Amino acid sequence: MNLLAEKHPRRVLVICTGNSCRSQMAQGLINHDLHNMWVAESAGVIASGVNPRAIQVLTELGIDITHHTSKTIDAVIDQPFDLVVTVCDYAKQVCPVFPRAEATYHMPFTDPVFATDLPDDLALPAFREVRDQIRQQLIPFLRDHPQNK
Repeated sequence: MNLLAEKHPRRVLVICTGNSCRSQMAQGLINHDLHNMWVAESAGVIASGVNPRAIQVLTELGIDITHHTSKTIDAVIDQPFDLVVTVCDYAKQVCPVFPRAEATYHMPFTDPVFATDLPDDLALPAFREVRDQIRQQLIPFLRDHPQNK
């Protein structure tokens, strides 16, 4: 029996408020950087559409999330996940219990949506900063997660 084949890839759900920025970027980064270990999906408390700047800052890294759609937690609540990660405090507070999730974890990131009304030269650095924080914090956390051992 090949235990490694049984263990990988794991399924992770990343949740934020609107499923427009943080969770979408996390999904793209996880599926790109950890594709042999994790399959990521994302959802939000509400579905507010994928932010074009989130798409842009991942495209800068060669990661295409143009096919992503924004969805609510209700769309994925009954799916099995090895891990559910909330990336904002609001999602953590209102997130329902996921009966088919093995574990949950909270790792908050600043919402770059505050920069939505700013011109690109001011807004894009905020999106890049959050993208880079996700890559520097969430990706290593998942890479080293006990379920990968």
